[in-house]
Amino acid sequence: MVIHIRRGWELPESAATPEHFVLGRRKAALGLGSILAAGTLAPRAWAQDAAPMAATPSPRFVADRALTAEKEATSYNNYYEFSTGKSVASAAQRFAQRPWTVKLDGMVEKPLELGLDDLLKQVSLEERVLRHRCVEAWAMTVPWTGFPMAALLKLAAPLSSAKYVVFETAADRSTMPGLRQSWYPWPYKEGCTIAEAGNELCFMAVGLYGKPVPPQNGGPIRVLFPWKYGFKSGKAITRITFTDQRPVSFWEKLQASEYGFWANVNPQVPHPRWSQASERLLGSNEQVPTRLFNGYADFVAGLYTDVKGENLYL
Repeated sequence: MVIHIRRGWELPESAATPEHFVLGRRKAALGLGSILAAGTLAPRAWAQDAAPMAATPSPRFVADRALTAEKEATSYNNYYEFSTGKSVASAAQRFAQRPWTVKLDGMVEKPLELGLDDLLKQVSLEERVLRHRCVEAWAMTVPWTGFPMAALLKLAAPLSSAKYVVFETAADRSTMPGLRQSWYPWPYKEGCTIAEAGNELCFMAVGLYGKPVPPQNGGPIRVLFPWKYGFKSGKAITRITFTDQRPVSFWEKLQASEYGFWANVNPQVPHPRWSQASERLLGSNEQVPTRLFNGYADFVAGLYTDVKGENLYL
């Protein structure tokens, strides 16, 4: 007899989206073609009715809670380059997402600078439904389209001496008014270990709700660490650098006692100014219990068994 132990990220079959709905959506997307692969995107931001993207839904990455409504996820955003408030969508529409290049440099065998459309021709896109947990104790569950960060590791071929990865966000002063706040350490940088970057859960997202990622959500390409607090997931990535020195990231420079390098989700470790035991779901405002590693311990807990004497959670 085969006994199946359901992992924390798996949905029961009764809660899954019906196959005919998913396939119908994918056929519509394929009929229009992948807007990214075709390279026909306008240089302005994406509207809510942007053309669909073609990607295969992954059965391994689903969530056991309802999807957040698109209008909620795309209208409540942290993005200090535009504003310190949550309503940044309007301001972000001037931010150009084409042309776009991503530079891979540092301790690598193959330094590269690729146009995003050229990069996407070298990877396979998939859709993952992932939970997102902000350090401010709100959360959403959304479908991202993208590819594993591990695919970029293969392209860049980091040297064995490289231990860390640094993600740098765009800093366009002509369209990002928040950059005038000179007390912040611009550009926004985040980092992780090579092992974390190579974990299958680490994801480079180029789509959201089956369409290109809108500018307020970090488009045209962002990194996702679903098991960490959201500030670790850098937006609008322009440069990825491999190094043997642990990076000091944006919020860590500002307040290391509150925002550390690891920042893994843990309901038992409060933020110095509020509890992390529960989270508010966007849209419904329902309060639900927070889970260790945001419910992804099966994927990532093993990354930290040899890390001793460090604060892994904030």
